[in-house]
Amino acid sequence: MKITAYKTRLITATDKLNAVIAEALPELPERSIVVIASKIFSTTENRFVPKHADDKEEKHALVRKEADLYLEPHSSKYNLMLTIKRNWMFVNAGIDESNSNNQYILWPEDPQKSVNEVWLFLREHYGVKEVGVTMSDSTSIPLNWGVVGHAIAYCGFNPLRSYIGKTDLFGREMKMEQLSIMQSVTAAAVMEMGEGNEQTPIAVVSELQNVEFKNQVPSETELAAQKIEIADDAYAPILERADWKKRKLPARE
Repeated sequence: MKITAYKTRLITATDKLNAVIAEALPELPERSIVVIASKIFSTTENRFVPKHADDKEEKHALVRKEADLYLEPHSSKYNLMLTIKRNWMFVNAGIDESNSNNQYILWPEDPQKSVNEVWLFLREHYGVKEVGVTMSDSTSIPLNWGVVGHAIAYCGFNPLRSYIGKTDLFGREMKMEQLSIMQSVTAAAVMEMGEGNEQTPIAVVSELQNVEFKNQVPSETELAAQKIEIADDAYAPILERADWKKRKLPARE
């Protein structure tokens, strides 16, 4: 596996993402996966909210609007809000303040739709048939310091490699094991892309082995197959005991 991170100019809300990609990537080999930071999706979608003061409550109120489920900040010694959004668990619903020039930057409006559109663009612009895309964000691992990159949307390849029904070295049949291709590739790419002022929000992962590329965007059935309901999750004993609050939807006129 080979990973190449690409530097871009400073991206603003007036830029078009496809133009940014075309400018940054001189070529794109077949059977590669392009990893793109969620922040430049958000930037080109103008997903900014002005920051009026260094006020935690202002951010907390925004988190309550953006998250599907959330825990109140008093639950955390760091005054952070643990949230679930689109079946991903994040701190503060993915709302970020870094590299945003005194603004809050929200997740893209529809990460899957945005990734699908980029996948179609890459195939047309670079003339490739077998290519994948993931949208990366940062997350933490419980009981470990530091963040890692992970994918919040994908397109163009099978995101899982199943070992179910196969045997291990000693002939034991595997019952549950599946390797997450989309998370493994994205985590490796983000290590090269960086988390600070590197200004390399795009990476190409090439020379991949055992990746099944697809000729269409993922179906609703395929997307649903990536998700685990809280009751079925291995961490259900913890998740089900949390005092989750549901996002209040605006009243219809």
